[in-house]
Amino acid sequence: MLPVRYSFMIVVIGGGPAGRYAAMRLSGAGKKVRIIEKRPAGLGGQCLHQGCMTICALNDVARFMDRMHTFSRMSIIQTRTEISYPVLVQKMQEIIKQIAHILDQETIQAGVEIMKGSAILQGSTLLVDGERIHADTIIIASGAKPNIPDIPGCSLLGVYTAHTILTMPDLPKKMVIIGSGVIAAEFAYIFSSFGTEVTILARSSLLRIFPEQLIKEARKDLSQVNILEKVTVTGISGQKSVSGVVIQTPDGTQEIPADVVLLATGMIPNTGFITGIDCGADGALVVNERMETSEPGVYAAGDVTGYGNLTPYARFLGRKTADIILGKEPEPEPKTVPQAIKLHHDLAFCRTSHKFHKSLSIPGPAGPETFWEVPDRHTGSSVVELDDTGHLTGIAEASPAASVAMAYLGWMINSDIQRGVFNRFIEIHPSADGIPWLLKYLNGNQKT
Repeated sequence: MLPVRYSFMIVVIGGGPAGRYAAMRLSGAGKKVRIIEKRPAGLGGQCLHQGCMTICALNDVARFMDRMHTFSRMSIIQTRTEISYPVLVQKMQEIIKQIAHILDQETIQAGVEIMKGSAILQGSTLLVDGERIHADTIIIASGAKPNIPDIPGCSLLGVYTAHTILTMPDLPKKMVIIGSGVIAAEFAYIFSSFGTEVTILARSSLLRIFPEQLIKEARKDLSQVNILEKVTVTGISGQKSVSGVVIQTPDGTQEIPADVVLLATGMIPNTGFITGIDCGADGALVVNERMETSEPGVYAAGDVTGYGNLTPYARFLGRKTADIILGKEPEPEPKTVPQAIKLHHDLAFCRTSHKFHKSLSIPGPAGPETFWEVPDRHTGSSVVELDDTGHLTGIAEASPAASVAMAYLGWMINSDIQRGVFNRFIEIHPSADGIPWLLKYLNGNQKT
C-alpha cells in the first residue's frame, strides 16, 4: 500500500462533536490534521464531560428512583432505596473516562494527531502553551461555556454550573436553580428525584420555546419542584457559602433558603482566547455561508458560532466545514433539527414553523415504562401541528423513548416525505409511541 501524501496541515481547535467530526473527515480525505485539545480528560467536548452524557447518567438513576417510589407506593416493593451521590459521581466519571479513551483511540486510528494544550489565536497566528504552531488552515471548534450572570454572590461556595456540578461533595437538602431552559428543567427533575428540595427561579416562563403540550408534560414531570416564574434574582446570600437566593416579585422581596445554587442561565460561545477575528454582540464568531471567519484561512464550526447548542447540529456543521475545505458541495441545511430533553419521559419535538393553524393530540398509550403510569394519567402525550393547508409544521411527543422516534420523524420532514406514506408504517407493539396513531388518523380523515 502506498503511503498517504499529505498536502497541507489543518489544525482544529477543540475536540468536541464539531471539531472531531471535521478532523476525521478531513483526515479520511488524505489531509494532515491536528486537533488541539485543552481538556486533560480527553476528547468529546462538553457533550461528554459536562453535558449530554452527564444528563443521561444522572437521568437513568433518577428514573429508576421514580419507578421505585411508584412501586413502593403500590406496595409492590417493600424495601427503601437511598442514593450515594459521591459513589454515583465516581462511577459516572469512570465510565466517562472509558468513553473519552475510546474517542481518542478512534480519532488517532483515523489518522488525526491529538495535541494537548491551551490555544491562543491572534488572527491566523496560533500559539499552544506559548509555542507557535504552523497551520495552513484553522478550524475553530471551541464550543460554548456556561454564562455566569452578573448577580452578587455568584462566587460563594455552593454555587455551581453544569460544568462544575460533579464537584459537589454530596446531595444538598435544598437546591435553587436559576434559569428556565433545558438545563434547569433536567437538573431539577434529577435532584428532586434524588430527594433534594428543588426550586426553579425563572426570569420569564419555563421552557418557553417548547410546544405548549410539552410544557404541560414537563410540569407533570416536575411536580415535586417549586417553580417560580417571572421573578428577578437580585443576589445570592451567605457569608462564605450559600444560604439562600434573594428575589424580587410583584409582591416584594423574598429570600429562598438554599444549600446549593445551580446557575442554568444559558451558554455563551467560548471565544475568550481569540483576538483579531470578528465576533458578534454575543461573542460568537461571525461566519459566512461557507463557515469562513473574517480571517482568511480560518473557519469556525459548532457552538462557537452561536448556532444551535445541539450536538447533532454541531456535527453537521463540522462535516459541512470539512466538505467546504475539501471542495465538496455540502449537504443542504436541515429544515428542522429535532430536540429533546430528558425528564420522567423524553420530551421531544421538531418544527418547521412556530406558526400553525391547529394541533391534534392524544394521551400516550400504555406500553413499556408507561403501564404503571396509567393510574396517575402520566403516560405522556403525542401532538401534531398543522398549517391552514393541512400540512405538518410540527410534531411533539412525551414518552420514554420519544427522542428516538423524533429523530426519524425529523428525517421524514427534512426529506419532504409526505404524511400519506405513513399508512405503510407498521409500528412495534406494545409501544408507548403515539405519533403513528395520530398520523394515520390524519391520513384517514381528509377534513382534518
